[in-house]
Amino acid sequence: MDPNSQGVSIEVREISKRLGPNQALNGASCVLSSATLHGLIGPDGAGKTTLMRALVGLLKPNQGEVIFKRRGVQVSFKEVRPHIAYMPQAQSLYPDLSVSEHLDFFRVLYAIPRVHYQARRQELLKATEMEEFISRPAGKLSGGMYKKLGLMCALLSSPEVLLLDEPTTGVDPISRREFWNLLYRLLAHSPILILASTSYMDEAERCGQVHLMENGKILASGEPRSVLTLEGVDSFEALFLKRAAAA
Repeated sequence: MDPNSQGVSIEVREISKRLGPNQALNGASCVLSSATLHGLIGPDGAGKTTLMRALVGLLKPNQGEVIFKRRGVQVSFKEVRPHIAYMPQAQSLYPDLSVSEHLDFFRVLYAIPRVHYQARRQELLKATEMEEFISRPAGKLSGGMYKKLGLMCALLSSPEVLLLDEPTTGVDPISRREFWNLLYRLLAHSPILILASTSYMDEAERCGQVHLMENGKILASGEPRSVLTLEGVDSFEALFLKRAAAA
């Protein structure tokens, strides 16, 4: 079955965005299919965060367009916006609020009916293995647990599109692996479109589709192994080094 027939998909067409003196996006194009874990891979300053913000409507491109489709039919951003969750790189959680209080706060923010909230809350706490930490303030969580809390808050509304900006930055290797496993389990149970950006080259091969980004452009897109084979390299680190040498 075509994954785009199951949920929301996004097509980015030649978008450019200037932020002050910097050309943050420079004709970036890619297709983000639903029911897929996409990786936006690139070094710091590649334009990953700017692209994320353009997708979620926080920035308006100077040129180009972002097209949204639901089950293959083009729809307006206004229609899909309530079904998009965005987890920014710099988390804005409240250090004095507990895990439980954060979930209650986001329930009110998303206007989730109580009849649905309790079941969703327990589902997320179990999936993240955070049940025993519900009374712990966010400011006293480890880096990995803090990221899990941010993910739970983003998923509370059962979004169709999940945008994660550098979700594993500053997290230890074990917690990074646990976070990716959470995304796999999420994808296994819903046709959600997940886009996770990262500068960790080893995380690229964890994705179903990768979009390599540098200098505001998408350099290549595709299944990870296919991209590496096409470029004639064994790793994404080697791929970026190869391109840097050729520049």
